[in-house]
Amino acid sequence: MPTLQKIPDFAEQVLRGVHNFGVHTLKAALTNTVPAASAALLADLTQISGGAYPAGGFQLDSVVLAETAGLAKVTIADEVITASGSAIGPFRYAVVYNDTATSKPLIGYIDYGSTITLADGETLTLDFDASAGVLTLT
Repeated sequence: MPTLQKIPDFAEQVLRGVHNFGVHTLKAALTNTVPAASAALLADLTQISGGAYPAGGFQLDSVVLAETAGLAKVTIADEVITASGSAIGPFRYAVVYNDTATSKPLIGYIDYGSTITLADGETLTLDFDASAGVLTLT
């Protein structure tokens, strides 16, 4: 399972209170270009376009922030993307971002290692680690 690679600017934005994982809506945008080290906002990405891909990507339906014994953990339920009516792609990266916060700041990305194109009717599961979580803070 690929792991979420944090965007360099993310740590600063967390400390500035930009992200509220308890209430904000997170989405996954698809791109075929690795996010640059300086990328901080959705506008810094070149998203794929056309076909069955919705502008701005896919909403992540179940984001949970929980704390146990001083360990705060964000988990994201797996999200199934389905190409419906036409293809989606090619893409290599799924970039998670905060759709609620102003300017839509980036959080991290998953690198699939090679380009993917979903033909009409095909699916891809964005597989987030439910056990370890995608983000932790102690």
